Amino acid sequence: MSDAIEDFDAVDLIRIKRDRGELTTPQIRWLIDAYTRGYVGDEQMAAMAMAILLNGMERREIRDLTLAMIASGETMSFEGLGKPTVDKHSTGGVGDKITLPLMPLVACFGVAVPQLSGRGLGHTGGTLDKLESIPGWRADLTNEEMFEQMRAHGGVICAAGSGLAPADKRLYALRDTTGTVEAIPLIASSIMSKKIAEGTGALVLDVKFGSGAFMQDIDRSRELAQTMVDLGTDAGVRTTALLTNMNVPLGHAIGNANEVRESVEVLAGGGPADVVELTLALAREMLAAVGQPDADVEAALADGRAMDSWRAVIRAQGGDPDAALLVARETHTVVAERDGVLVEQRALPFGIAAWRLGAGRARKQDPVLHAAGIDLHAKPGDAVTAGSPLFTLSTDDAGRFDRALDALDGAYRIGDSGDPVLDGGPLLAGRIS
Repeated sequence: MSDAIEDFDAVDLIRIKRDRGELTTPQIRWLIDAYTRGYVGDEQMAAMAMAILLNGMERREIRDLTLAMIASGETMSFEGLGKPTVDKHSTGGVGDKITLPLMPLVACFGVAVPQLSGRGLGHTGGTLDKLESIPGWRADLTNEEMFEQMRAHGGVICAAGSGLAPADKRLYALRDTTGTVEAIPLIASSIMSKKIAEGTGALVLDVKFGSGAFMQDIDRSRELAQTMVDLGTDAGVRTTALLTNMNVPLGHAIGNANEVRESVEVLAGGGPADVVELTLALAREMLAAVGQPDADVEAALADGRAMDSWRAVIRAQGGDPDAALLVARETHTVVAERDGVLVEQRALPFGIAAWRLGAGRARKQDPVLHAAGIDLHAKPGDAVTAGSPLFTLSTDDAGRFDRALDALDGAYRIGDSGDPVLDGGPLLAGRIS
């Protein structure tokens, strides 16, 4: 790329995309490079992002955008590890703690799992926030520490370094404040630029749809999944995607410390059926991607290997797997008003309620209350009796309960036996390769 920042004019490129034109490869490279350097301003990139949201991009444009964002920073390579690498990325949802049991499970099979994760914002929880509820555990590792942990223990969950796709960090923050978060070319290039720069050999995507998902419509989720699979394939990363249902919260725990507890239950051979089902499905997909399609993942959960792997990686990052997790000072339990069947439990309001209790953050710099959250005592299809607990809210500040309960007004419903259960259908809705 030329060092001359005057190669193109940002206004001309905005007009092209505004008028439904196609940007060339050099134009996209220049735009991202100039934006990263600060030559193209936020107001100009905001206009471009809106034009992309409204008019879309061709597959070649999205590929060029992704490669330009990768080129804005450093890239990593795991070739020296001497073992195959496979990563998983979820588009996020309510109660989605799957990374926690999944990484140690897959690492049992001689595979390296570089799980570079993030923090939560809004109603979707962050993997690092969950793990930081474990006393002593640290998210920030050097590249050398990360490599050594994968050599010794097969997996790592840590924060992504600031050098990976810095253009995406700027653009991500801009999208969040300009109403352009939903643009599929921008979502896909954001996720895949970091995953490709990370250097993993294979990647499995968990793309969610439904009430508590980033993309609520299944067709839009399928389009996003296919776009990301194409980007990975074009970059030489073996990439597949599962479409998964997020109409109902995943598991029984929504929060940080309580999601860690539930993940440990899964690693101990128990846990909610939906969390176990998705953990096993993603583990099979990840291991198939690195040449182990017949790996017995159920046995690794049952015989304790996955738990041993979990304990090792938690200790390697300074955490104490035996330490007691925080418990909230205040709780409030909501009970069933009548006998019947729980026929509806919408994920998004429960995610918002947990956020209002302190489990999430409104701004990136905000702290989280690790003990805050919601524990569900019934899921759609379960029979309930008058006075039986439906869910319990937990927080350190009882003044948060009213706003959390406001968010849950109309979010759940008890019907009669035989009434249709509104759960959005099966947990696994499709596979894209």
